[in-house]
Amino acid sequence: MRIRNLQDLELFVATAEHGGLSAAARLLDISPAVASAALKRLETDLDTPLFVRTTRSMRLTLAGERLLARARPLLDGLRDAEEELAAGHDKVEGQLQISMPSDLGRHVVLPWLNEFQTRHPDVRLRLQLTDRLADIYREPVDIALRFGKPPESGMVALPLLQDNPRVLCAAPSYLARRGVPASPHDLPGHNCLCFMLDDTVNDRWRFRKGEEEIEVTVQGDRVAGDSEIVRRWALDGLGLCYRSRIDVQADLSSGRLRIVCPEWAGNNVPLYMVLANRKQVSPAVRVLREFLVGRMQGTV
Repeated sequence: MRIRNLQDLELFVATAEHGGLSAAARLLDISPAVASAALKRLETDLDTPLFVRTTRSMRLTLAGERLLARARPLLDGLRDAEEELAAGHDKVEGQLQISMPSDLGRHVVLPWLNEFQTRHPDVRLRLQLTDRLADIYREPVDIALRFGKPPESGMVALPLLQDNPRVLCAAPSYLARRGVPASPHDLPGHNCLCFMLDDTVNDRWRFRKGEEEIEVTVQGDRVAGDSEIVRRWALDGLGLCYRSRIDVQADLSSGRLRIVCPEWAGNNVPLYMVLANRKQVSPAVRVLREFLVGRMQGTV
């Protein structure tokens, strides 16, 4: 039995002191849903209920009263320590646990992170490369790089790259063998390489030209739940892919892939740095974000 997240303990104390979850959520600048999940997580960690809930109020259980008596001085001591450290310096240091999409991480961000650590040797990185969306409230993740702004209102989403359209592209060998589509309307006659996330296949590709917007349902002989595999298939000349520009920019610049139907724009998928709350925006996070923004703007 152990408390995994001190922020959950902070939420517990705020709930007890301010009479309910809603007031605590407002104080900590998080959504009521996030606050409720945090309290449930803490009760699960301790294997005991901390509040007796009625339709109109919440009151502490005996276990809750005991925890509150211990938690208040503990959190006060931590705040004092944080203030002392903040007053002493604003050094870029510490460990950052980062989750990001596999292909973006391996082929775009990883070399930049190597350069970042050369500049800031006191920063330690732990990387999680996966196309599954990390749960930054429950998993040991400080930062998640995500395509598209997250819908959760309690999260902090810092923009990294706002203009990042999807592009339709293929290897020259595929286009020489199968021909170049004149427009996205021709895609049903081509082998389209699709990405799958949580058992949902992204086989509806959207395009816009002027005022005209279309959605094309595509099909092909390959589907992968790893975006890097989709890219490799495209490089091998096995079909067309529909990828965000930053993922394939190096391949386009080298000629390994060619944009198809360039007059048709794919839907935009901005890239964000996502954190659970603003308290996690440390000096290291701020400097890393500024560094990544500069690299991305110089690439795409």
